[in-house]
Amino acid sequence: MTGQRRWKRVLLKLSGESFSGSQKSGLDFGFLGGIAEEIKALRESGVDVAIVVGGGNIIRGEQAASAGIDRASGDYMGMLATVVNALALQGVLEQHGVDTRVQTAINMAQVAEPYIRRRAIRHLEKGRVVILAAGTGNPYFTTDTAAALRAVEIGAEAVLKGTNVDGVYDCDPRKNPGAVKFERIDYMEAITRGLRIMDLTAFTLCQENDLPIVVFNITRPGNIRDVVLRDDIGTYVGRSVP
Repeated sequence: MTGQRRWKRVLLKLSGESFSGSQKSGLDFGFLGGIAEEIKALRESGVDVAIVVGGGNIIRGEQAASAGIDRASGDYMGMLATVVNALALQGVLEQHGVDTRVQTAINMAQVAEPYIRRRAIRHLEKGRVVILAAGTGNPYFTTDTAAALRAVEIGAEAVLKGTNVDGVYDCDPRKNPGAVKFERIDYMEAITRGLRIMDLTAFTLCQENDLPIVVFNITRPGNIRDVVLRDDIGTYVGRSVP
């Protein structure tokens, strides 16, 4: 354990599934309220927070494609789903007194600001939480890739990937009770083992920019803040000890 914050600026990746909480789909505003409280605590600890949101609780591009919809169109549908989630998270955060800005990678001026790197950085410098929606704005790229790209662009020191498991395992712990958890793992070892921490494009971008990834359980109360203050939460993926 460290007791002191490990990073000054982080990018938090929230999957769309996390927005549905205990439900199978849609938005669980009660669960989002708990997430908002933790993000507020993290911000109050002096950490700049940017958030990339997914849209899987509403629709995925692959899901639309499997129904016969053109893949690019399906991906744009998924991008719009991330905007719904971003606005929901913004609303809940503001109920908790957190100043936020939503920026989108596709133009929708009546709803949110366009993503402009310098403006996003300025918001962070002013203590605002910046929620980044619509992925990269391009089809065929995942929100994992958007998270890695935006983290590099805004100078984040780590990508915090919230999941429903407490780290990276050598196999699925939900199917195999004997699965072994990694406390930390090098980029190359993760690739060699075929561990699906992020998609390969996102993972390579993190590796090339020496940007660590911490995979942790977002459903455990307190973890969003504590993962920045403690080194015994989740799995650290990177080259050097933080």
